[in-house]
Amino acid sequence: MTRAVDRAVRMLLALASGTPRLGVSEIAEQVDVPKPTVYTMLRTLERHGLVAQENEGGKYALGPAVLQLGNAYLDGSELRARSASWADMLARQTGEAGWVGVLSGPSVVVVHHAFRPDDLVQILEVGAAVPWHACALGHAAVAWLADDAQKALLSGPVPRLTGRTVTEPEALREALATTRERGYAVEDQEATLGDAGLAAPVFDWSGRVVGALGIVGPVERLLAAGRQGRLADAVRSTARALSRDLGASRAAGAIE
Repeated sequence: MTRAVDRAVRMLLALASGTPRLGVSEIAEQVDVPKPTVYTMLRTLERHGLVAQENEGGKYALGPAVLQLGNAYLDGSELRARSASWADMLARQTGEAGWVGVLSGPSVVVVHHAFRPDDLVQILEVGAAVPWHACALGHAAVAWLADDAQKALLSGPVPRLTGRTVTEPEALREALATTRERGYAVEDQEATLGDAGLAAPVFDWSGRVVGALGIVGPVERLLAAGRQGRLADAVRSTARALSRDLGASRAAGAIE
């Protein structure tokens, strides 16, 4: 039973990894499970609404029940509930989009997105997953993890998303050390060309890092000389306030 659950979870994660639709053979190759087993398990997952099969082509995608589970997680997330007002305030203060993210395996999942305070069309990014190594939210969260947890992430796959994505383990290790030293992380077009990010860690009452809060926007605005420092100060102070709201003491790493 445990093996079957593990396989089902890996199949769902494969469908959530960036390619929205996969065939049985593609899933089997990604999760290293025989095709007949994959097909049987997909039929079971489909009955429960966790996957759906296309009418044309026969490929599979995540089903509506996954959204139900995701919404239940968001509704029960204390971090998301308490971060909403802080992220909204940060967006108004900086004029940039505010994101709150949590680590989920090797990715950061956006659990709250505060829109920029302007009239331009914006896309809600709640639920979006970004590889931890390619975003400021990821660096901010991972930099304060225990050594063994960091090593596990550094030893895993680190795909190159743009020509600026840092993938070498030693370079990533140095970037995490720099993040800890200055108290915030910087992303310079590593996930998407033209975009940048600034983020700081968020801690709970136990002193454990539970996520990160930051801003994202055009690189020419976020990393402009003379402006990056002011934006970083706003991000750090807001992350400290959110951490205190979650019960963190002043001894926690984010609010020393």
